[in-house]
Amino acid sequence: MAPPKAASHRPAVRRKKSGTLVDSILDKYLNVRFFKYLLLEPAALPIVGLFVLLAELVINVVVIQRVPYTEIDWVAYMQECEGFLNGTTNYSLLRGDTGPLVYPAAFVYIYSALYYITSHGTNVRLAQYIFAGIYLLQLALVLRLYAKSRKVPPYVLVLSAFTSYRIHSIYVLRLFNDPVAVLLLYAALNLFLDRRWTLGSTFFSLAVGVKMNILLFAPALLLFYLANLGLLRTILQLAVCGVVQLLLGAPFLLTHPVEYLRGSFDLGRIFEHKWTVNYRFLSRDLFENRSFHLSLLGLHLLLLLGFAKPTWTFFQSYVRLRRIEDQLQPQIAQQNLELKKRPKKVEKDKDQKKFTSEQQSFLKAFEKSLQKASGGKGTAAPAQAEPERYGIHFDRCTQLALLPFFLCNLVGVACSRSLHYQFYVWYFHSLPYLAWSTPYSLGVRCLILGLIEYCWNTYPSTNFSSAALHFTHVVLLAGVAKQLVQTMRINNAAKREQQEQQKKLQ
Repeated sequence: MAPPKAASHRPAVRRKKSGTLVDSILDKYLNVRFFKYLLLEPAALPIVGLFVLLAELVINVVVIQRVPYTEIDWVAYMQECEGFLNGTTNYSLLRGDTGPLVYPAAFVYIYSALYYITSHGTNVRLAQYIFAGIYLLQLALVLRLYAKSRKVPPYVLVLSAFTSYRIHSIYVLRLFNDPVAVLLLYAALNLFLDRRWTLGSTFFSLAVGVKMNILLFAPALLLFYLANLGLLRTILQLAVCGVVQLLLGAPFLLTHPVEYLRGSFDLGRIFEHKWTVNYRFLSRDLFENRSFHLSLLGLHLLLLLGFAKPTWTFFQSYVRLRRIEDQLQPQIAQQNLELKKRPKKVEKDKDQKKFTSEQQSFLKAFEKSLQKASGGKGTAAPAQAEPERYGIHFDRCTQLALLPFFLCNLVGVACSRSLHYQFYVWYFHSLPYLAWSTPYSLGVRCLILGLIEYCWNTYPSTNFSSAALHFTHVVLLAGVAKQLVQTMRINNAAKREQQEQQKKLQ
């Protein structure tokens, strides 16, 4: 005769109750499902990011200790700053072994500080560890942006960070100024997305003051200012950027202004053909031809104009979502406060009625547009991330802000007159985001990233590596453009649906 049901269930209940806290943690986290979550789910990036930073700390220390340092520009930087520290403010007289000083004033101040910290530039090992800190800080800022957007799977960022020898070399084996400029740039982007405008403008201007390549982000930033702040406040932020430049350059502008402007903001500077990564297949005469340079500038402007409309649309949608967030967050906070006072079983539909019809329709449009943009299924409607708690992950709208910035920079890099090996850092950390902003398959996306890495690691560059780099840039730009067109269509369809719903309500 079979035992009673109650008796059959009693042992299982007892085993469950007798389980320790350690057992429950092991059951929850030591399994294939959680491992897949860490690898594939963008929401897991804050957790994965901590392990990435710890691993990168070890990797950078190993590289510094085991791989020989290669002198390229560090000594020249120190010589240029030494002239300034000795009282010279004439940029035409500030020189190093590699030539005249060609960077703005913020570079001079930062490397002058490094000059003192590293015993007049002689303690290179200490400088390497300082740049390892710069690498980790910048990586943390980049991971914060990726975590907010919830777009790229963590495994992509892990592979990208760990496998790039060139990037580690640029930071801790070469000590170039490009990483310093890019660090300040990513600090500015984080501040802009936190809506700390004046501080963000200050950091952006400081980044430009280290190296002019940061101006490649300027067209997108101008539209971002206008969409978020309007014309008058945009002018104010531009004034902040301008004042920072004037303050930085004051010692040089007050004494030898022409030499400073000509030396630090020389847009017509001719690069040496022997160092080019992207135009090895051109003859030296054509590479240095002014008409060729003007053609690239014209192409750059045309591409910026072509992407201006979707960029503006993305920024406008971002602003609307932030406004909706400001409206909904007090309601969500009030709901969660009420839930604490209610019995455990609460009807979710009744709480949703507190959102206005306009808010609900806008959230639906947001869900559709980001679902397509992120290449997966997402939900923007009020959801219970935890039992008995309401929340909306509005930070996903960061996608609408980041893509135009990264795209604007990619256009500038693709149209550059010449790329040197240290310039890889200009756009390296945005490449996974751009690749995952295309409609391409996983294999094609990884192939793009792998081919770009191959091109930048081929030294000296070859006709094939230079041509391949241009090819991948074109393929990446075309993929992002196609995705933008598709997203614009979805956005227009969502607008029409929203308008129809409003008409019905009226």
